[in-house]
Amino acid sequence: MTVSDFWNVLLSIPKTLRFNLHYFPLKTAVKLPVFVSHRTFLREMHGRVILPQNTKTAMVKIGFGDVGHYDRKRSRSIWQVSGNVSFGGKASIGHGSKLSVRGDLSFGSDFNMTAESTIVCAQEITFGDDCLLSWDVLVMDTDEHPLYNFSGERINSDRPIVLGNHVWVGCKCMLLKGAGVPDNSVVAAGSVIKSSFEGENLVIGGNPPSVLKREVRWEHCE
Repeated sequence: MTVSDFWNVLLSIPKTLRFNLHYFPLKTAVKLPVFVSHRTFLREMHGRVILPQNTKTAMVKIGFGDVGHYDRKRSRSIWQVSGNVSFGGKASIGHGSKLSVRGDLSFGSDFNMTAESTIVCAQEITFGDDCLLSWDVLVMDTDEHPLYNFSGERINSDRPIVLGNHVWVGCKCMLLKGAGVPDNSVVAAGSVIKSSFEGENLVIGGNPPSVLKREVRWEHCE
């Protein structure tokens, strides 16, 4: 650990304590299962945070990490939660990332959102195990503002988003309501996904999106 990292952790202790004591019973809170960077804005702390039974210290990290082409010292994460956020295991929500949750947001184990990405959950968003979100990604299951036809019927209802296991979403992608990405698949950088794809081991990309490659596999960088 570098000196800079040490001071970052030390400065984060007040918000980390506040977060854990707010969301968890004392027996769980004292383990500090969630570490919150001092650069995180805890804008709204309602709803519930759900952890697996085998909690460990710093199992979930919010606002940490370092993506070289961003200035993490001036990059602030935002936690705005009135719904439910569930963690299936280890998770990292990188610096500058924003969570706005009114519905049910679920992360599988080994989730990694690198930096400057945003998740807006009004209804339901689900990530499987071992998912990786690159920088500047937007995941949003709502249009926020309602849209009606001349009969007064709403025509833009919220719809769930589901990502399978071992999914990599490239930088500057948008996953909009109704998006579905199957297991072991990749979403190419800059893509806009708003429908569900069938199969596995796909490369999906474009706007409108299509299957660019099949029978592929991807690995995390060392």
